[in-house]
Amino acid sequence: MENLKNYLKILKEIGVEEIILPEGNTEMSENKGLSLEEKQKIFQKLNKIVQECKKCDLHLNRKQAVLGEGNLEAKLMFVGEAPGADEDRLGRPFVGRAGKLLTSLIEKAGHKREEFYISNICKCRPPNNRTPLPDEMEACFPYLEQQIEVINPKVLCLLGATACYGFLKRPVKITKERGTVINWKDKLLVLTYHPAYALRNLSAVDILFEDIKKAIELAYSD
Repeated sequence: MENLKNYLKILKEIGVEEIILPEGNTEMSENKGLSLEEKQKIFQKLNKIVQECKKCDLHLNRKQAVLGEGNLEAKLMFVGEAPGADEDRLGRPFVGRAGKLLTSLIEKAGHKREEFYISNICKCRPPNNRTPLPDEMEACFPYLEQQIEVINPKVLCLLGATACYGFLKRPVKITKERGTVINWKDKLLVLTYHPAYALRNLSAVDILFEDIKKAIELAYSD
């Protein structure tokens, strides 16, 4: 019943006025009892809202907002801080150099990027790729919460201190806290480096890989 209440709250927040239930023996998702088709419709509506969002000043300079991409049935979500120039141009998360590193490490762990869902705390690119401000993260975080509620992953791998701040609402010293696993609203948070940090500090690449492996193992564990 509580899951149903949360789901209906999400639908109201993103402006859904009518729910059409599938007929027949449509296969339903294990996540919240939603079919994949229903999830796709919710995300299409949410993406439209995000593209038109003006809740903070980041909308002033964006080419387009970046909701995220990937498997809406994923057991693991990767969450970064915000889109960069390539992401703002293409409308996809983690497609620049940092994204290529993330993809390669996922593949090194024996999986494909498409198995998971990838998003950011903020959906719009900050000017000059600066770190998102607390009020910008606060304005945008409800969209991410709605994504999490619908996808219902078991594990969230937080990429970088900014992503960690968005969830934990406190400064995080990522060099000391990376690898930590934290319970958050019946999910597991795995804290690690942002791939961009690993590109600047190559000694962190192997550590990032180990944390990604840990997140994947937790997601697929019984």
